[in-house]
Amino acid sequence: MIGVCFERTKPPSLVSLCLGVVGRHLDDITEDLSEIAVNFPADIKISLAAIARRRKLLNDDIIISLADSSWEILDLSRSDVSDFGLAKVAEMCKSLRAVDISKCNKITANGVSELVQHCHSLETLRCGGCPWSESTARRCLGILKPKLNAVEGDSWEELDTMEIGHGAQALRWLVWPKIDKDSLEMLSTECPRIIVNPKPSLFGFRGTEVPKEAFSDIALDDPIVKDIDPKTWSICRYTPKAISQTLLSPSELSIAAKFRLAFEERDTRLASKRAKNARQHQRRAEREWMMTNTRAKAFALASQATKSLHGRS
Repeated sequence: MIGVCFERTKPPSLVSLCLGVVGRHLDDITEDLSEIAVNFPADIKISLAAIARRRKLLNDDIIISLADSSWEILDLSRSDVSDFGLAKVAEMCKSLRAVDISKCNKITANGVSELVQHCHSLETLRCGGCPWSESTARRCLGILKPKLNAVEGDSWEELDTMEIGHGAQALRWLVWPKIDKDSLEMLSTECPRIIVNPKPSLFGFRGTEVPKEAFSDIALDDPIVKDIDPKTWSICRYTPKAISQTLLSPSELSIAAKFRLAFEERDTRLASKRAKNARQHQRRAEREWMMTNTRAKAFALASQATKSLHGRS
């Protein structure tokens, strides 16, 4: 047809396909992830962390295993990461510029304090979103407010980060969509340097361009996984087949049939978990057998000696 333009879709890269496959089986390798990921590049690690967050697998063990010192952003939103995991990552990733801890039920003011203490380049912080996180954000106001070494400047905007002794030294953008009136007024009065919930603008804010990380409508780690097809890592959930209305309606099913359908649905839903537990149990048993069985140790030593002799010859 004349005038019709077809947009060519870019084929996925081999790296993105491999990341999708690894992400799909991420729950099978969590026990050994620290050993597996040690040689991964930083961009691969952060991509796996983003996939783990979307699969609701992200916790302390996974984020610590994947953390890389070169990371500049960290998205922990809606995850099971706690103060311990946040503190460990903050110690390793001191160059973090933007962090999202919104809707995290296990992060408290203690974790935020560790983040601020170790990451002096932190410019953007996202928080709130659920009752626990809202409470944490209110408790963190005293931690986030900068404290001065010198007060010679006429305004907060004229201060250099070297003049800020404690608190969030570089924090400029605070994304807290449901901030309460008292907290907003306190921030505006005591530290106007921190801009709360900035809006997109062609002219920036007070002459400063607002970073894309400060806009809440885009997930912080979206750019990291934009080239990875979610179909490659998503897990298909069981959806019970609809029973034809021409047969029996739910009210006409017998109690035995209802129990059978409920059992089949539950059995299908838990099948993948049972398979995962079986694989983990088998690997654990093999490792324990190699560590405790004398004959197994002898075979291993004999194999190493044979390889050594062949190498010399």
